[in-house]
Amino acid sequence: MYKISYLLIFTFLFSCEPNGPVTEEPKVGITIQDVTRFEQNENNTFDFQVFLSETTTDLVTVNFETEGDTAEDGLDFIGQSGQISFAAGENTATISVEIIGDDLKESDEQFFVKLSNPVNAILAKAKGTATIRNEDTKIDIPEDGYITPESYGGYTLNWQDEFDGDALDLGCWTHEIGNSGWGNNESQYYTDEDANSFIENGNLVIEARKEQYNGADYTSARLITQDKKLFTHGRVDIRAILPEGQGIWPALWMLGTNIDEIGWPACGEIDIMELIGHEPGTTHGTAHWGPQGQGFSTFKGESYKLPTNEKFSDEYHVFSIIWEPGQITWYVDDNEFFSLSQSDVNVNYPFDQDFFFIFNIAVGGNWPGYPDATTQFPQQMVVDYIRVFDKN
Repeated sequence: MYKISYLLIFTFLFSCEPNGPVTEEPKVGITIQDVTRFEQNENNTFDFQVFLSETTTDLVTVNFETEGDTAEDGLDFIGQSGQISFAAGENTATISVEIIGDDLKESDEQFFVKLSNPVNAILAKAKGTATIRNEDTKIDIPEDGYITPESYGGYTLNWQDEFDGDALDLGCWTHEIGNSGWGNNESQYYTDEDANSFIENGNLVIEARKEQYNGADYTSARLITQDKKLFTHGRVDIRAILPEGQGIWPALWMLGTNIDEIGWPACGEIDIMELIGHEPGTTHGTAHWGPQGQGFSTFKGESYKLPTNEKFSDEYHVFSIIWEPGQITWYVDDNEFFSLSQSDVNVNYPFDQDFFFIFNIAVGGNWPGYPDATTQFPQQMVVDYIRVFDKN
């Protein structure tokens, strides 16, 4: 009986032995650090420090490879791959990645350096994150695009802003400020900060940014001519390059000057141009109206589409209305695409009175939806000029 028990125990212990010699896992860990630096105007390098947790008598090697994220290989950095090694007694090595410098205003961007296939060590932290900080103020403004004349037969120039000065003309424009949601559940805080509206190379730039500001996740600007520049009838031309991206909502539009007395939509609204950023090749022209205090509007409008694969962010386009008593007609690059007449409006026609201009970029809201991981920031609307003509 005892012999059988000993035999069973021996057999059990023997059966639990591995088939070969036990191989110990390496105890040395490899860690790669993150890097955050400014981009600079000239090419420079980001140095990723790679460490061993302790020195060893064995040769340690590990492979590495760059991987783009919001920063792109060949545009923002020079991608590379290879292997680094630690000789016996060494515990530090460096991976240098070349960064492509420029002087253009961009959002901060990221790429990664990934480690793999370690020999005589294990990966304690296998991915280093590079954050390219942007310190520039210049934006890349295309020069191409449609342009309209400074005069028309049968019209007289009433007012123009070519944005040729060093700063916004506050005799014509006012910043509206706040984050009320603006009736559309929008997410931005409108500021009067230079970062959100500025003059550059003869253009007004309105910039939407992803940043925390007074409880909001985004900032932008909303400029109005209320109580400063008011117009009834004529022709309006606005030359602009538009932003794009999910949740981005630029607009060039007008409201009746009696909005403070009778409210919206009774005052009337003329949307010369609106774009929702996930449809960057389509703009909309719309009119809104309705009884006083209604809180929602009756509206009518049409869209204008560029040829396939063209976008309003690629170059300048001119957004126009010809505004006559009892009728408004919308144009893009002098192509008519929508017209509204007094007979289309089933209440008091509100469009034969003074209106003021509003230029803005909203972020998020009921119509465009909200930004997601595909949305690039900052986004800019670049306005070359606004010209208002009276009919003779």
